[in-house]
This record gives sequence, structure tokens and C-alpha cells, in this order.
Amino acid sequence: MNDFTGVPAAGHRLELVGRERLTVSGVEDVERFDENGIVMSTSAGVLVVTGEDLHIGKLSLDGGELHVDGRIDSVAYEEGGREQGGFLRRLFG
Repeated sequence: MNDFTGVPAAGHRLELVGRERLTVSGVEDVERFDENGIVMSTSAGVLVVTGEDLHIGKLSLDGGELHVDGRIDSVAYEEGGREQGGFLRRLFG
């Protein structure tokens, strides 16, 4: 069951072109990054991007925009944050 409690904050947007290019707006901070995963704080919560050969093509925290290139396998919001572990704990141990 999906427990959607509200509309994401204004200014947060995802644009995925094929599986090769992702643009995210509303980015507040990049918490972790490597070629297999990116974890970022956005105005709508913690966003986790996984894939292969991921590269940050452009990062503008002033403008809140991030461009990711590579093979994107999944884009998901972390439920419960770091305190509860979950997907982030499995992904990055």
C-alpha cells in the first residue's frame, strides 16, 4: 500500500530521458556518490539513484539542479530517513 501523505515541495522535479540521463531539481545536498549510486537530499525527501557508470554532469546547489549520466536502473525515495536504515543501509552497508 502506498502511503502518500502530501504533494512534493514546489520546485522539485525529475526528468528521465531513456535510461541514460536524469535531471533533478530541488536538490539540497548530495550525501553520497559513486559510479553505482547517488544519494541526495531534495525538497521532497531523500532520493536514491542506482545504476552503472553514473556520472554527475552538472551540479548546482545554488540552483538546486543535478544532472546524472550513465545507465540508470532505479530512482526511489527513501522512506523513514537514515535513522531507520532500510534501502540506504543495504545499498551502502
